Amino acid sequence: MTDGEVLFEFVQVGQQMRVAAIHVPSGTEVIVITPVVATRTQMQQVALAKLRKKLGDAPLKPEPRRF
Repeated sequence: MTDGEVLFEFVQVGQQMRVAAIHVPSGTEVIVITPVVATRTQMQQVALAKLRKKLGDAPLKPEPRRF
């Protein structure tokens, strides 16, 4: 994963948040479960770290999204 867009999906399940991170160019997806009280940025960082590990890359910061 040298470049490319990463999509995040957040689904609350009770007091936990299921976060999926998808690397668009490769279609690789990982899922993490985080406490619902964690910030969105913290959730993204955990999911992105797992995705990068799966793809064998160094850490990368998620781009901020405006909603």
